[in-house]
Amino acid sequence: MAIDPADQRLSSYVFDLPETFIAQSPVEPRHAARLLVVDAGQPSGCRHRTAWDLQDELKPGDLLVVNNTRVLKARLQARRPSGGSVELLVLEPAGASDWLCLARPAKRLKPGEVLQLEHAGQPAIGLEIVAIDEETGGRVVRFPEECTSPEAIEALLARYGSMPLPPYIQQQNDDDDTRYQTRYASRPGAVAAPTAGLHLSDELIAAIRARGVEMAEVTLHVGLGTFRPVETEDLNQLELHSEWVEVSPALVEAVAACRARGGRVIAVGTTSVRSLEAVAQLHGGTLQPHAGPVNLVIQPGYRFAVVQGLLTNFHLPKSSLLLLVSALIGRTRLLDLYEQAKAEGYRFFSYGDAMWIAPEAVLQQAQPQLGV
Repeated sequence: MAIDPADQRLSSYVFDLPETFIAQSPVEPRHAARLLVVDAGQPSGCRHRTAWDLQDELKPGDLLVVNNTRVLKARLQARRPSGGSVELLVLEPAGASDWLCLARPAKRLKPGEVLQLEHAGQPAIGLEIVAIDEETGGRVVRFPEECTSPEAIEALLARYGSMPLPPYIQQQNDDDDTRYQTRYASRPGAVAAPTAGLHLSDELIAAIRARGVEMAEVTLHVGLGTFRPVETEDLNQLELHSEWVEVSPALVEAVAACRARGGRVIAVGTTSVRSLEAVAQLHGGTLQPHAGPVNLVIQPGYRFAVVQGLLTNFHLPKSSLLLLVSALIGRTRLLDLYEQAKAEGYRFFSYGDAMWIAPEAVLQQAQPQLGV
């Protein structure tokens, strides 16, 4: 398939977005968010509905794959021996009770220094910096010895931490602890929410199930690879920080059953896409049970192996997520739809509105080759 050379340049994924379009808080109820429906019939056509109407876009027999990761309260405040304050963002395990953290400011933090983790009403805890991570610029920090897994560290973070809202959300609210989690979040380990799933209220999930649509869960702990800015102009050279994913035997069986009954595999969010596609690529294009790190780059020219349709939010310029959605419907079409969304007053990014890409709207050359 011929590739537009512009698709391979990061500078081609730029669009103007005044701050007024960036959602600062979620709408209530969850399913009241607006939904831009990509029209399968016209190159730049779209329809304007709400997330509640997603149930009408799905068909009996379809399979919705959702990411059940739970966001940790991973933003911590600590103090240096000099008295200076440091903010830590806990990213992922780095062995035993050591954790890779982004630190701000980080420049003067050296191995051997002990920070005091502080929070009102809680005793201070000493955290030793044990190494500098050259890839991320982060610090490997030693937590208490029981903090050996996301499940184990979650209790400490619940006492000392706060929700790691994206930096473009300027004020933290009390309801962020619940609204920045999906309703089915059950596996702790993420530092950012799989935001397309934030639109699925209990009522909408019940209505979707009542329509005869099945649901299955994947786990991808959203980490640095999702929200770190892409800085590689030549996208042929792009590599992403790996993220931990688990595809269970039950999910593999659910996808196979969906295929057998003629249903469509629909991903809720780009993290679900990356989970399914990365694991399939590791197994020769066939989805198999898997648990471990993945770092697949999906950009225009990619042919999907599993995913046929997508519910997604509106993403940042120059982001890996923008590349992924461009792979489904084309870069120029996506950017044109973003301009239409701005003209209609859609809200962007994590707490913003959503886009529905039906299988029929996906580029033919990107669609899975079913039965091949």
